Amino acid sequence: MFHKAHRGTSKLRLALMGPAGSGKTYSALQIAKGLGGRIAMIDTERGSGSLYSHLVDFDVAELTPPFSPDRYVEAISAAEQAGYGVLIIDSLSHAWAGPGGVLDIHDKVTKAVRNSFTAWREVTPDHNRLVDAMLGSACHVIVTLRTKTAYEVVSEGGKTKVAKIGLAPQQRDGLEYEFTVVFDLSIDGHVATATKDRTSLFDGNYFTPDAETGIKILEWLNSGGAASGNDAAQTVADDQPVEPERKNAFLLDTLDRMFNQLGLG
Repeated sequence: MFHKAHRGTSKLRLALMGPAGSGKTYSALQIAKGLGGRIAMIDTERGSGSLYSHLVDFDVAELTPPFSPDRYVEAISAAEQAGYGVLIIDSLSHAWAGPGGVLDIHDKVTKAVRNSFTAWREVTPDHNRLVDAMLGSACHVIVTLRTKTAYEVVSEGGKTKVAKIGLAPQQRDGLEYEFTVVFDLSIDGHVATATKDRTSLFDGNYFTPDAETGIKILEWLNSGGAASGNDAAQTVADDQPVEPERKNAFLLDTLDRMFNQLGLG
């Protein structure tokens, strides 16, 4: 019944959150490039993903309204059956707040039954099936989530300016807890911070996601030892060889985090 837990059998579940213009699609493709394998994208952004076809080879399925959870589930299943290694869902927010999404369906059911609470009982199972499809997928899954945009006055270099900031993601409350890693992207410089990180690779760091980010995550998934930002090194499973230069870069990054935590940076 029980067997030894091994991280190499796990697949990545990554969420990229940010307001419009924060680089969610670009970052998703860069990370997917680092993960390797065939890449598929579910594009609900009217073909905007294809604008980045020069970054990496990938196949796209453009999803148009209605953005019902069932249509997402069908697309996820199609990607699995086609044998893709990485699936990008850009964006998952449409399944919640887009035309024909969960909120739209809830409004229609509420008008029919004249009870908002009863309507949620009807709609929630549909959304749960979508979450289950993502979590149970045989692919690495990267989703983008729109955040509501707000503005605040900030001081920088003695000057005052108005900055655009992202707030809560446009999805069901608490959905971010389902993911392995959640990156929050900023408008300025497309800088990422990890608001949730089971890998401990990105805690407290500010960085711009790139292919190396995907490589680090893949090495963590394939490593056999306990993962922690305090580990001196992380071994890679024997059946998943890593190029020497990538492994060296990974070890140096781990040591760098250790020295910084000890105040010896």
